[in-house]
Amino acid sequence: MDAQSIADVLIIGGGPAGSTAAAELAARGRRVVLLEKSRHPRFHIGESLLPANLPLFEHLGVADQIRAIGMEKWAAEFHSPFDGRQQTFEFADCWDKTRPFAYHVRRSDFDDILFRNAARRGAETLEGCRVEDVRFAPGGEGVRVEARHEDGRRQIWQARQLIDASGRDTFLGKRLQLKRRNPDHNSSALYAHFTGALRNEDRAEGNIGIYWFEHGWFWFIPLRDGVTSIGAVVWPYYLKSRNVSVQQFFNDTIALCPPLAQRLREAVQVTPVEATGNYCYSSTQCVGPNYLLTGDAYAFVDPVFSSGVMLAMNSGLEAARAVDAILTSARSTRAALRRYERVMRHGPRTFSWYIYRVSNPTMRELFLAPRNALRMKEALLSLLAGDIFGATPIWGSLRAFKAVYYVDCALHPLRTLKALRRRSFNIRTMDDERPVVSG
Repeated sequence: MDAQSIADVLIIGGGPAGSTAAAELAARGRRVVLLEKSRHPRFHIGESLLPANLPLFEHLGVADQIRAIGMEKWAAEFHSPFDGRQQTFEFADCWDKTRPFAYHVRRSDFDDILFRNAARRGAETLEGCRVEDVRFAPGGEGVRVEARHEDGRRQIWQARQLIDASGRDTFLGKRLQLKRRNPDHNSSALYAHFTGALRNEDRAEGNIGIYWFEHGWFWFIPLRDGVTSIGAVVWPYYLKSRNVSVQQFFNDTIALCPPLAQRLREAVQVTPVEATGNYCYSSTQCVGPNYLLTGDAYAFVDPVFSSGVMLAMNSGLEAARAVDAILTSARSTRAALRRYERVMRHGPRTFSWYIYRVSNPTMRELFLAPRNALRMKEALLSLLAGDIFGATPIWGSLRAFKAVYYVDCALHPLRTLKALRRRSFNIRTMDDERPVVSG
């Protein structure tokens, strides 16, 4: 006979979003079950965090643990191989000066810390347990979740609310046909870890490096243990042009960016190259009868500004608050879900305007020669730091920055037209739904 259990909230996925939601709900006295299909620690990409993560760590009580595993990240460097220019953005120059740094972390260690913290706060956490089926009771009377343990045992839960934090698996997004590729932007990624990469000195050692090149951009993320994460985020047409092994293609791609290749001239690759397509997507809705989508299960945007973990944790916290309000009083349901929807749309929408244009020559010029008229640079830095959910009054200055961008585009019509045509071509040749296969 299948084991059956009862919970207030069942959460699918033990990454940053799911673990944050579980920890918060358990701390509020809710009976929470958190299911993770793998076992921690497990590899995950996305090692660079933002200053806006720091108050979330404090709130969850894990700040000291994250500090112990983190490489301090005080700035972001943008490199243009086209003309050799570089611009460094110090987080200390943000509008709000109180959080001047962030961290890079090994996601295997980081995710493990958050998952164990959910258990310490009272959540029931299960690893090696994959959800196979979800059925919603008619009339909003709860949800039935079937999962299978890695030893073959099947278990069933009856829960009042379900939070899908399954990340890029997008369990409910696929099941309910909510997931859509991003019609305005899509990208693919190749990445691996290296030792022996050439780093900056002293405090600048932890600076993240962003390198533009012809087919997209690279990240250079130094980790505390001497490993450096290197990744190329490229337009799908470029990845589809591959006719050699993934390893050779990655090597050839790095060679297209001489400043990055120079930093890797003595480096040794220590992990296999991973490749993934369909990198940007969103869901048509993030709430429904007895369920919420959170983190990457709802949407994923191009990671050029390292926003992924911050958006995931913030959305997990907001999901917990919304569910707690619903469980406290059914009359709070509509207001709680409306607030949650606003938060979920705000993050990806705010970053996306800049992401869609980050490879545009006009945007590159503004990033490489920033001006602080009307505090535009401070506001832009606050965006890069993830300070988009609080009370920092950056929005007027960001509107001014956008106006400068459009005026600059108008003053250089040939360059703008060429960039628009190239972008249009890139979008028309988006990848299909098949995953990129290593080999």
